[in-house]
Amino acid sequence: MGTAIKEQFSMAYVITDACVRDFVCVTECATSAIAPLPADQAAATVSQVYINPDECIDCGTCANLCEQNAIYAEADLPADKAHFAEKNRAYFQ
Repeated sequence: MGTAIKEQFSMAYVITDACVRDFVCVTECATSAIAPLPADQAAATVSQVYINPDECIDCGTCANLCEQNAIYAEADLPADKAHFAEKNRAYFQ
């Protein structure tokens, strides 16, 4: 896979199923790359929050704030959680 194509599909951080939807990462994200917002109707219907790969600036604030350790750098995702990268991408498509 060419570098340009790989970069297009890579994500800085990925939220996984350990997310408890406390929305701390959502409200602290400098670029509003994490959704849904607590006030959004979707907040009551999703099982986790999601990171938009097009808006994330790779600062790591979300991962540092997450007490559940639900957020991983994509390169560090455990194999059994790798599918969450696509789940995060798909939320924004």
